[in-house]
Amino acid sequence: MIHYTRTDINQMDKIFRLNLINSCTGFKSANLLGTKSLNGVSNVAVFSSITHLGSNPPLIGFILRPTTVPRDTYRNIKDTGIFTINHIYSDIIEDAHHTSAKYPDEISEFTKTDLEEEFLGNFAAPFVKGAKIRLGCRYLNEYEIKENDTLLLVSSIEHVFVADLDIQQDDGWLKLENANTVAINGLDGYATTKLLDRFEYARPKKA
Repeated sequence: MIHYTRTDINQMDKIFRLNLINSCTGFKSANLLGTKSLNGVSNVAVFSSITHLGSNPPLIGFILRPTTVPRDTYRNIKDTGIFTINHIYSDIIEDAHHTSAKYPDEISEFTKTDLEEEFLGNFAAPFVKGAKIRLGCRYLNEYEIKENDTLLLVSSIEHVFVADLDIQQDDGWLKLENANTVAINGLDGYATTKLLDRFEYARPKKA
C-alpha cells in the first residue's frame, strides 16, 4: 500500500503533487463555460469544479483560482452577469482541453479550436454548439476561500437545454451517458461513464 503523510505531500515535486491531489478525490464534472466580454469577444474555458448547490432555487457553484492575474471568464461574468455551462462530450475532448491555454483577452478560444458558439433562448452568452446538455446561468454572489485565496461563485440556473428525449427520463432524471458526457480525472484525464444502477430513496431498515 502507498501511504503519504501531510509532510510527504508538502515535500513533493510540484507537478507530482498537482497530479496526486487533483485525482485522489475522484472523478469531476467536465464542462465548458461560455462568456462574452463587453467588447463582444466570446470566451470559452474548461472547468472541472462545477457542482450542484440546490434544486429550489436551482443553484450551482464553482471555484475560480486567484484573481491576482487576468481571468477572462471571471471578468466577463462580473461585467455581464451571465454565462453558460456546456457538458463536454467525447467527440470534443481535445478541443475542450485546449481552452485551458492562456490566450490574450482579445482572442476567442472559439477561433483557436473547432468548437462553435451558438446563441439560444435570447440569452446573450454563447453556448457550445453540439453539446447535448447546456445551462444558461446568472451570477448571484461570490465567497472568498481564505485558506487558498480562491473564490466560490454562486449562480442560478435560468435555462436548461437538453438535446433529446433519449437523455431525459420520465421522472426528469438525465441519463448522462446517453449525452456522451465525460468526466475529468485529475487535471488532464478524460473518461466516459456507464450507469451501473439507480436506487430508490433510502430509508432506515426496519429492525
